[in-house]
Amino acid sequence: MTDPSPIDDARRRHPSLELAPRDQFAHPSEKAFARLLNLYGFAWSYEPVEFPLEWNDKGETVRAFRPDFYLPERRLFIELTVLEQRLVTKKNKKVRDFRTLYPEVELLVVYQRDFVALLQQHGLGTLAGLAA
Repeated sequence: MTDPSPIDDARRRHPSLELAPRDQFAHPSEKAFARLLNLYGFAWSYEPVEFPLEWNDKGETVRAFRPDFYLPERRLFIELTVLEQRLVTKKNKKVRDFRTLYPEVELLVVYQRDFVALLQQHGLGTLAGLAA
């Protein structure tokens, strides 16, 4: 039997095992939030863990939740929710399912109004300004 090629190995690697570089954020709000964490001296990781929420009959994950940040010193996950209202309902369902399946894991959800208040408090502008 031959060793698998690097391509085959990459295909088998579960995405939750891949670490995102600190400069790769899905949304500009996440980059701004990371700056705030740095400002206050918090150690953090970006999307380090994916939590399965639903499985098919073969035991494969079909729905999962990956919180935006993890603060290891506080053992706290943080999820930013700065989405349009129509998308917040779907994310809130994931958060409820996460809390049901993983009650021992601490999660803080930062909603849009709270995040906007943080931006204003630190003179970082607005959500629209982050995307520009």
